[in-house]
Amino acid sequence: MTNVSAQMVKTLREKTGAGMMDCKKALGETNGNLEEAVDWLRKKGLSAAAKKADRVAAEGLVAFAVKEGAGALIEVNAETDFVSRNEVFQGFVSALASLVLEHGDDIDALKTITYPGTERNVEEQLTHNIATIGENMAIRRAVRVEGADLVVPYMHNSIAGSLGKIGVLISIKSDAEVSELEMLGKQLAMHVAATAPQALSVAELDPTSVEREKNVLTEQAKASGRPEEIIGKMVDGRLKKFYQEVVLLEQTFVIDNETKISAVIEKKANELGKQVELTSFHRISLGEGIEKNEADFASEVAATLGS
Repeated sequence: MTNVSAQMVKTLREKTGAGMMDCKKALGETNGNLEEAVDWLRKKGLSAAAKKADRVAAEGLVAFAVKEGAGALIEVNAETDFVSRNEVFQGFVSALASLVLEHGDDIDALKTITYPGTERNVEEQLTHNIATIGENMAIRRAVRVEGADLVVPYMHNSIAGSLGKIGVLISIKSDAEVSELEMLGKQLAMHVAATAPQALSVAELDPTSVEREKNVLTEQAKASGRPEEIIGKMVDGRLKKFYQEVVLLEQTFVIDNETKISAVIEKKANELGKQVELTSFHRISLGEGIEKNEADFASEVAATLGS
């Protein structure tokens, strides 16, 4: 068994916040390997990192990775925005985006894949990062697309290259040259980042969402006291406006604020004399839908320094 020194125990305590005897035992069980000892404590629930699991993780980063005809997006959350500037965390999120691109977007399956450059799997690396960086973290969601002629990524509020706050992937089918479509793809991706459409086409809208909206519009129209035949026309008109707000192909292009997206694509196809089809889009906005505890900035700093 490796001789465990007082300095080794001190270093492990500083990293994990675990008790002295627990740190000594962890180092003994892992033959003095500091990183493995951190993981051992975490698995036993003895590391201070284990206590962080209940904290709300709504910050963090979104990352993308692309290759010919395929792309991936992933969101990894942490507790504070400070972590998004941590190089270790940035490297972790970027690596996960590449793994999603290669292996797929099933999070449970992703966690079992060997993390590059280590003998740990992704879940064990996540645990290690929680213990060493000092914040709760979570791999929240991912998406992978393939089979397109061109996948164009865009990152809004980019922190470093493919890392940022709002990630978008645009998939295009066309027999045109990639160079002829890249600008269109980037502009469409920027549009999606800005408008957050719910669906590509009216047919792809969630029927429940449409029915709910239609019921609301009908009640509003009835409140006007108009005849039934007028009410029907009012609902149809307002439903059309609803589609223009939430359906990508029906939206007005933010670049010129006048042309419908479907017309923008049609115009490009006519210019090139080739088929151009927008087949899908994906958008991940950091922390979307997570109920975050409200705290002032000073409290957030204090909490971070005290972790």
